[in-house]
Amino acid sequence: MIHKLLIANRGEIARRIIRTAHGMGIPTVAVFSDADHKAPHVREAEESVRLAGTAASDTYLDIPKIIEAAKATGADSVHPGYGFLAENAEFAKAVRAAGLIFVGPSVDAIAVMGSKLESKKLMQDIGVPTLASTDVTGLSDSETTAAARTIGYPVLVKASAGGGGKGMRIVTEPAALIEAVRGAEREAEAAFGDKTVFLEKYLESPRHIEVQVFGDHFGNHVHLFERECSIQRRHQKIIEESPSPAVDIDLRKRMGAAALAAASAVDYVGAGTVEFLLGEDDDFYFLEMNTRLQVEHPVTEMVTGIDLVRLQLLIADREPMSDSVLMAAMHGHAIEARLYAEDTRAGFLPQTGTLHRFAIPDGVRVDSGVEDGSEVSIHYDPMLAKVIAHAPTRNEAARALALALDHAHIHGVTTNRRLLVEILRHPEFLAGDTDTHFLERHPPAELDDPLPDPVLGRHALAAALARQAINRSETQVLAQVPSGWRNSPSQLQEVSFEIEDREIAVGYRFSRGNTFEATVDGQVLEQVAVPRVSSDWVTIESAGVARAYTVAQVGDRYFVDGPDGASECRELPRFGIEEVEDAAGSLVSPMPGQVVSVSVEEGDEAQAGDVLVIVEAMKMEHSVRATFDGTVSSVHVAAGDQVENDQVLVVVRHADEDNADGTS
Repeated sequence: MIHKLLIANRGEIARRIIRTAHGMGIPTVAVFSDADHKAPHVREAEESVRLAGTAASDTYLDIPKIIEAAKATGADSVHPGYGFLAENAEFAKAVRAAGLIFVGPSVDAIAVMGSKLESKKLMQDIGVPTLASTDVTGLSDSETTAAARTIGYPVLVKASAGGGGKGMRIVTEPAALIEAVRGAEREAEAAFGDKTVFLEKYLESPRHIEVQVFGDHFGNHVHLFERECSIQRRHQKIIEESPSPAVDIDLRKRMGAAALAAASAVDYVGAGTVEFLLGEDDDFYFLEMNTRLQVEHPVTEMVTGIDLVRLQLLIADREPMSDSVLMAAMHGHAIEARLYAEDTRAGFLPQTGTLHRFAIPDGVRVDSGVEDGSEVSIHYDPMLAKVIAHAPTRNEAARALALALDHAHIHGVTTNRRLLVEILRHPEFLAGDTDTHFLERHPPAELDDPLPDPVLGRHALAAALARQAINRSETQVLAQVPSGWRNSPSQLQEVSFEIEDREIAVGYRFSRGNTFEATVDGQVLEQVAVPRVSSDWVTIESAGVARAYTVAQVGDRYFVDGPDGASECRELPRFGIEEVEDAAGSLVSPMPGQVVSVSVEEGDEAQAGDVLVIVEAMKMEHSVRATFDGTVSSVHVAAGDQVENDQVLVVVRHADEDNADGTS
């Protein structure tokens, strides 16, 4: 019987496991890196152990440290969560060798199914359809190129260990193959400690369908239906749902049978997920088996009413699966959206910073690893939370989830919230016509549009009025006079903000007779009134329509949330400050991170598109490429350096400049 559970993970999944463990009367132990010492999961566990360092390799991937933490606290069991060591057979072996209960499958099952290569071979042996693939580990460049030619382009470069889109690249032509393979190897080694990669035939427009399976120690296996995970970016799911709108009763039966065959083939025990690609005419192909709990497990919980973490712990306690599990049925529809700290319009670049406010309305389930004041660092995955809606119908679930995200208050970091809302409200999504290329057909530039000018104007005005109310609340003279009130006509109060990379100037004046005047960028706003103004709440009435805005101030920033969207308004100084411009041709870091490699030296020639520097952050690599032909005039960083956002990495002198001054 489990008496004390150590959770070998962090963030959202650690809190999720703690919640269920506490409900079962099981005390918990958290582990944390130096970057996570103030994280919520550390506070919520009964005990916690520091894993010195910040890099995953020094902390959450360090097997001896985690085993020692369990021994030091008297924990008798370990839950790996997902990611990090969750699918590491050596970790499961070490846990059991230490006399501890591993909440997961056998070492052999992890080893076979945790390797995408080995699992594909097994599936072929038992008759489950698979896509053509080949291992390229240790092959020369020419051998790798030949292997890709045999499969046929496009090919997918994939890490054999792990998942979550790490170590994965689409290659459409031979010229890009070797760079993609090497990048995938580096990324896989950093994320999973294993750089084994392989090539797989790439399907152009499949659906991504996965089946939740469970097995116990008594030979029972069951599938808990499917999840649709086709909406993806960077091969990582961002919206998941159950049931799939593409799966009928017959297809569900066939995919479920294939999933159970996979589980039975390795005598699977615990929670696992068998993933398939669904092509045209209901042809499906085995993709991989995840030998752990999935990020998207809540949608299965919502439609079946089964707590999957509780089921994991019961099975680890050698309890047989109950009839309620073996005879489970689906009720209603559930949709999950992954909320990330990322800039969707900048290629989904991860974002860092302080999360000043994080509040999502009631009525939906929120599994989060953050709270007000949390720091989003460069060291780990940028997912903030999973938001899940459950309703009798799919359309109701989509509407409820979109509205909850729309009404959320998320201040301090850029997120993908607006993109998620637009996807959930998109006609193609609502019709169930989705595949893994949805975001290629409907890119963020189309879905995640900047707020329109009239909205930005209202937000700037709301920020200005809240700012004035704050100033009035702090004054000691005539404090009873309304904010911005003038006894006699005078010039408008003026303030400028930067909003969504735009500068907007606002002018306003309250006068006798409760009149109000306002301008935005010099244009007079007609039929505008302000029924209510306070330091955190402003109501603006325009053309007979009143809209209420909440405003939160943090330094020179004002976070405005309203029925027409959310924005961050940064107050600009009344007198501009001189900016120092970077040298022409400067290539800068797209975000804070660590330099993985620098491929040029001063004096080298660079062609447009050449990768000059690779920066790694949040377990993803970002290539900084030359934007034109020229000569490298200076290199400011070396491999291993920590860099800040917009820090100059390399300066390239344009080829035309070289020709003009006679150099070559």
